[in-house]
Amino acid sequence: MTPGTVVLLHAPHATAASWGDLPEMLRSYGLDVVAPDVPDETGPRYIARVSLIITATDPAVPLVLVAHGAAGPLLPGIALAQRAAHRPVGGFVFVDADLPRRGQHDHGAPENDLPVAPDWPEAPCGYLRTHADHSASSGHEQALREARLRGWTATEHEPPTTVAQSLSELIALL
Repeated sequence: MTPGTVVLLHAPHATAASWGDLPEMLRSYGLDVVAPDVPDETGPRYIARVSLIITATDPAVPLVLVAHGAAGPLLPGIALAQRAAHRPVGGFVFVDADLPRRGQHDHGAPENDLPVAPDWPEAPCGYLRTHADHSASSGHEQALREARLRGWTATEHEPPTTVAQSLSELIALL
């Protein structure tokens, strides 16, 4: 697929800087990239803040929402907010991320229920395992396996290609 805008979503309690040079590298591939910075929010507050930032950037559609780490379970709520704003989501990508589960809660949030649309995912999904975080390696291996069982496009980053190249190739396959 050809995205209008790629939205890079860092894990809660991190910052957009955690993406390193990935946003600029993706731009060098001709992609429009937004990397909201929401360091102090979790759960529904993270979703609301990200949605306001996305709105302020006036992104081209369709969006491809790319989540890292604990931002993964927040993708259904972010997608629901984008749908409410009449911004279609063309795809979801999980980069070394936790996967959403029905009835999942974010216990760090003041409000524990995360919004999930009944028809989520309404767009193709992909999973990219980068091997960058060795401490969470077995969890990401399990998430990669689960993504494949769900029928999603799932791949592992293989150096010497850059993560940006692996991610842009995965987005093109959605």
